[in-house]
Amino acid sequence: MEVTDVLFEEKGHAGLIILNRPKALNALTHEIVVAMHRQLEHWLDNDRVKHILIKSNSEKAFCAGGDIRQVAENGPDKIDESLPFFADEYRLNAYMESYPKPLIALIDGIVMGGGVGISVHGAYRVGSEKTLFAMPETAIGFFPDVGGSHFLPKLAKHTGMYCAMTGERLKQADCYSAGILTHAVHSKDMAGLEEALCATEDVNPVLARYAFDPGPAPLDAKADVVDACFGAQSTLEVIDRLQKLLGTEHDEFASGALETIKKRSPLSMEVAFQQVRRGAGLSMKECMVMEHRIVSQILLGKDFYEGVRAVIIDKDHTPNWQHSSLSEIKTVDVEAHFMPPKGGDLVF
Repeated sequence: MEVTDVLFEEKGHAGLIILNRPKALNALTHEIVVAMHRQLEHWLDNDRVKHILIKSNSEKAFCAGGDIRQVAENGPDKIDESLPFFADEYRLNAYMESYPKPLIALIDGIVMGGGVGISVHGAYRVGSEKTLFAMPETAIGFFPDVGGSHFLPKLAKHTGMYCAMTGERLKQADCYSAGILTHAVHSKDMAGLEEALCATEDVNPVLARYAFDPGPAPLDAKADVVDACFGAQSTLEVIDRLQKLLGTEHDEFASGALETIKKRSPLSMEVAFQQVRRGAGLSMKECMVMEHRIVSQILLGKDFYEGVRAVIIDKDHTPNWQHSSLSEIKTVDVEAHFMPPKGGDLVF
């Protein structure tokens, strides 16, 4: 069956992956994930293809995430239908992280969730001033998956934990400073950059020619306070450190972070915190096994379905979470997300 939501092309020395669901902001489907994996395997044996470009046909987004509405509509009774999507997505993420040929993501818009998973693990992440990055999953009772446990711990000064817990949206300068982007370019230069990359075997001089310094990153100005608060040993300690900043020069930052965290699923927040801390000591494949364990448990619970209802379906933004606060969470409830699932661990 032909998949038109993602297109493939060979041009010069490059293989092009073109995300082609503009009306859905290129939300990833199971079919897209499988087709991408298959095509990357095909190009691995093609000597003409020296590197891979991943781009979008949408003017607004590179990829806004995974198409989780169908997963939510399946409900907990149809987990066996939902889990294969995540398993194949995680296999793709791991495959891209270890892919022998350079992967170059051309990010000219929104990049969130699943879109991060098909870009951040490659060798080059090139973003324009239209770049808008976030891992907002805890807002829908989910967790920062697609390898979030692998790359978020690598961001300096606990920026990754900050993004995981608050879903903070980062623009070009912040993404470049944090290392999410390897190169910053102007949106108007993206088409020319693509042409030049297709015409060359050595991508580094071309990327250097188009890249520019996006200037000061707003995130850098609060890096030390992010580090001090989100480097805590527990979620409750993060809350405590933020509360101690109320009424100080950092009041605006602290009150904003506390207000955001208060709206999130407490269970998702605790799972995400543990996920990022544990991921720091794991390989990419080990992270994906862990994330598969987490999603297998989350799909059995209530918060994900309630979060999708409140944020995506009804859009009332008043989810009724399973727990009312972080202090209610029991260790056993969290640890269940890190145990092998009934169907067995993810196999690559």
